[in-house]
Amino acid sequence: MAGIEEVAKLAGVSTATVSRALSGRGHVSAASKAKVVEAAARLGYVVSSNASSLASGRTRNIGVVIPFLNRWFFSSVLEGAQQALLRHGYDLTLYNLSGDGQERASVFEHFLLRQRVDAVIAVSLELTAPEVQRLHDLGKPLVGVGGPIPGVRTLTIDDVAVARLATEHLIGLGHRRIAHIGGDLEFDLDFHLPTNRRIGYEGALRDAAIEVDPRLFAPADFTIRGGYHAAKQLLGAPHDRPTAIFAASDEMAMGSILAARDLGLVVPRDVSIVGIDDHDLADFFALTTVAQFPRVQGEQAVEILMDELEPSSSSAPPPAATPLPYELRVRSSTARPPE
Repeated sequence: MAGIEEVAKLAGVSTATVSRALSGRGHVSAASKAKVVEAAARLGYVVSSNASSLASGRTRNIGVVIPFLNRWFFSSVLEGAQQALLRHGYDLTLYNLSGDGQERASVFEHFLLRQRVDAVIAVSLELTAPEVQRLHDLGKPLVGVGGPIPGVRTLTIDDVAVARLATEHLIGLGHRRIAHIGGDLEFDLDFHLPTNRRIGYEGALRDAAIEVDPRLFAPADFTIRGGYHAAKQLLGAPHDRPTAIFAASDEMAMGSILAARDLGLVVPRDVSIVGIDDHDLADFFALTTVAQFPRVQGEQAVEILMDELEPSSSSAPPPAATPLPYELRVRSSTARPPE
């Protein structure tokens, strides 16, 4: 196999320039980088990850910790992060905590501390002070996605505001009897997402002088199946059936659409349904939703880490918490209530 000296000779540059061009660390002109890349390709030269790690003290590997892998939202954040890391020349090690609860302790007390990763992205995990301190003590940059974490640069979504926007859309159409399918206690853990979305829903109702009726709340597990069963209970009521449903996730909203169909109801003629996420299938279901761009969240988390791992002289320190965007996307699952 050709060595770095041969690449440098063919490209007409120094070995230091070859190293900077292929590692992505340090400034190299576009013309020089193109020569180096072409020379390396012609010679079949591949950068040795072991040698690079020894020279820089880096593994060029980022650890991503998520609570669930079998949920569209988390896999989408992961996809965005992975694509951004590939562009920067980094590998990704995934730590999936969807088990019996012991995985989290093992990951933060052992795996992440074995110098296997250069930095950590924690998705929808409200890290404890000891977990944060362990990583800081080892000099590992850390970015959180989902909510504020003291002492950590985070990307935060305002779940109260997101839920309020979805509910206000239904109120604006004229609905007064609006049901809510939210997360059950199992999901009311890190950042209390189900609670905050219920707070936003109830706040929007109160501001519109609509009484909050606890009978119009049904818990579910953020899946299509869970939303289906919850909506069946709400829409199957013999009296005072809701004219609209706000589901705390698109998957539960999709389940609600299927439940309405099985009950002989037409969406949105008989019941309007809105969700949160802008799931890949939302357009197929014609689902009105509040988009929160999970792939962009993953990409942004990586860019923040790159600012710490490979800072430029002109980089200004970003705020500790960066608010994430969200946007109402109106499709045909919502309409004015029946007269």
